[in-house]
Amino acid sequence: MKIIAVIPARYQASRFPGKLMQILGEKTVIATTYQNVVETKLFDEVFVATDSEIIFNEIKNFGGNAVMTGEHETGSDRIAEAVENIECDIVVNVQGDEPFLKTEPLKKLISVFNNDKEEQISLASLKIKLTEIEEIENPNNVKVITDNQGFALYFSRSVIPYPRETSVKAEYYKHIGVYAFRKNALLNFSKLKMQPLEIAEKIECIRYLEYGMKIRMIETDFVGVGIDVPEDLEKARSILNKMQEE
Repeated sequence: MKIIAVIPARYQASRFPGKLMQILGEKTVIATTYQNVVETKLFDEVFVATDSEIIFNEIKNFGGNAVMTGEHETGSDRIAEAVENIECDIVVNVQGDEPFLKTEPLKKLISVFNNDKEEQISLASLKIKLTEIEEIENPNNVKVITDNQGFALYFSRSVIPYPRETSVKAEYYKHIGVYAFRKNALLNFSKLKMQPLEIAEKIECIRYLEYGMKIRMIETDFVGVGIDVPEDLEKARSILNKMQEE
């Protein structure tokens, strides 16, 4: 089974344009992420998929693999174009703006497919428990609910489950946007039209649920640093400094 990682990378981010080309330590954010993914040694190959010549050239000059794509609304659509002509079985989507990775959660994602002998699972993704009310109510945090086997039932920016019955303590989980796809499921995804729920919530993985595909959720306790605004970059720089001092 050939497993590759693809990092979708867009230059024009609405809240922090050019964030992937900001310097983190001695390298850009995107080069740092690429190197950290390679160093997990979990993947046969690692690629950056981008519509930006700036990012493409950055990865090429860094000695990495980069694929130019057209413009896409979702990272999954971008990755689907990038891998169409790459021979592989499993594609792991790693976010370009989350430079700090842990190997263990990625291993758990990959193991889902090793154990899925009948190939019923289209993709796997990560979730982490939320406990702070501010985080639970924050619409920027996509929440996920699952069935008893750990398959996703729904994703929402709203509070789900809604705690109408207060005698039972509800548990809340945040969806972390790291995916592992079967290649054929990913290619099929890119051909499917967006449906009303995905459009309303602006959550791409809802498209899989609307078309009846299975998403296996894996719980993790790893909290990364997503660089969405300039303040996040300063936080990432602080974390990197501490890591280098240890």
